[in-house]
Amino acid sequence: MGESKRRQESQGEQYGKDPRILPWIPFSEQQLIQFFRVANKGAWVGIGIVVIAWVILRFIGPLLGLWEVQY
Repeated sequence: MGESKRRQESQGEQYGKDPRILPWIPFSEQQLIQFFRVANKGAWVGIGIVVIAWVILRFIGPLLGLWEVQY
């Protein structure tokens, strides 16, 4: 019998598993932390894309004569 199997039997089934936040939510704390990291980075990427698009539409396009800004 290997050491990991012996440890699993002595510790029970919960050994090696991340604890759930609530019993009825099928996500562990680690998965929730990873989700928040990805969502936070995605939000900043989206904000950056909006700012770049605004600069292109407002300043670069009219400077190159591609279109005129109407006030």
